[in-house]
Parts: sequence; C-alpha cells; structure tokens
Amino acid sequence: MANRRPRHPLAQSSNQPQRKKKAPRPLPPGEQFFTPGATGLRKTVETRSAPLLVYLYQMPKWLLPVVLVAFFIGGFALPDWRGGLCMLPVIAFTGWLAYLSWPSLRVGARVLRLALLAFLLAVAVTRFGAL
Repeated sequence: MANRRPRHPLAQSSNQPQRKKKAPRPLPPGEQFFTPGATGLRKTVETRSAPLLVYLYQMPKWLLPVVLVAFFIGGFALPDWRGGLCMLPVIAFTGWLAYLSWPSLRVGARVLRLALLAFLLAVAVTRFGAL
C-alpha cells in the first residue's frame, strides 16, 4: 500500500453525509417593500437597493453596526483627511437609509435625519480642512 497522507479532519469525503446549509433568515413581516406609486429616481433607487438590503439583512446582526461604529470613531479620532475618509461611508449609509425611509417618516423624524446628516457632513468637512 502506498504511503498516503491522512486526510485533514475537516476535509469532506464522499462517504460522509453532507452538512445542511443554514437557512437564511426570513424577511421581517411588513406592509410593503417598495413605495406605492413611486416613479423615476425613487423607484430606481428602491429597486436597486432591494437586493443589497436583503443581503445586509442576511449578514450577522452585529457586523454592520460594528463596522459603522469603527468608521465613526475613526472619523472623530483622526483629525486630518483620513478622518474625513472614515466619515464618508457613515454619511453614505445614513443618507441612503434616510432616503429610503423618507416617505414613511413624520416631520420630526425627517428633521432628525437631516440634522444627523448635516452633523456628519460638518465633521467630514472639518477633517478635510475646508472649515
């Protein structure tokens, strides 16, 4: 018999049963996924955002907040242009979610989202040295 190396314990052989893949989380119950009667830019953005939203929903719940907080902290901790670059993904993600949720928001929630975006933009602008 030839001198064969033993298989790695994690290597699957053909006589072992295959593991079942973990089923993705079901989407949360909701009224509608898209804005009723949307046309133009809103319809395009919602249609193109749907697969990304589903993908983000399937990721571990802790991953996205941890990444965004890391960028946010980096934006405050780094006083130069690198801090501004760290703020850009936070601004983009916050603005994207604000745009998608805009039709279902009341005036107070809209004002808060605009104030948050203005604050994040001000931090990024100061890091780039414009102010």
